[in-house]
Amino acid sequence: MRLRGRKGILEALQLQPELVVLEAEPYKGRWQEFFGNDHPIHVELGMGKGIFISEMSVRNPHINFIGVDRYDELVRRAGEKAKHLWQERHGEQPRNLALARFNIEHLEDMFTDSEVACLYLNFSDPWPKNRHARRRLTHKSFLDKYRSILNERGEIHLKTDSTSLFEFSLNSFADEGLRMRNITFDLHRDGILPERVMTEYEAKFVGKGMPIYRCEVIVGQEVLDGQ
Repeated sequence: MRLRGRKGILEALQLQPELVVLEAEPYKGRWQEFFGNDHPIHVELGMGKGIFISEMSVRNPHINFIGVDRYDELVRRAGEKAKHLWQERHGEQPRNLALARFNIEHLEDMFTDSEVACLYLNFSDPWPKNRHARRRLTHKSFLDKYRSILNERGEIHLKTDSTSLFEFSLNSFADEGLRMRNITFDLHRDGILPERVMTEYEAKFVGKGMPIYRCEVIVGQEVLDGQ
């Protein structure tokens, strides 16, 4: 995947250190310093244009959100979306949001053990060919990384339009002994609820009448003990 960005995009991103993180490794174990508080950290892996993570940050001021993507152009678009949304809703700049340019294949270099409370996997590339199975974000190799960085209340929230990826993911979670809840094969069957934050892809798929698959995976022992 290649994205044609605007001229001078990197320079523009460098002028937004309060929102954009171009080098994430130095913040490993120190993300609370970036936000200036000890609120829980929720992370979207592959944020795209940032619609979901921006909306989540606006609605949940006591949670710190980090959107991660590897492409400068998507980080730029996400930044524009976040600033516009925050200005429209609160009349200020984003306060609990970071947009990180980072390759999630090396997630263990971005977060330390138990640093994250929730991971969002929204419409990740399904990599449908069998030979590409290891690239799927719910493959065992990624799940091992997630379990390391998630804390005692850690969860994974998965949404996809891909039947094959959803089936693969459910099997992958089960093989790893992870407990699942709120599994649905048609999230918006009874209508779109206002409390559900949708991504750009999700809104497009729903508009075409396509089903959205979703499940939550419980990783943290504290949550498991409380069930």
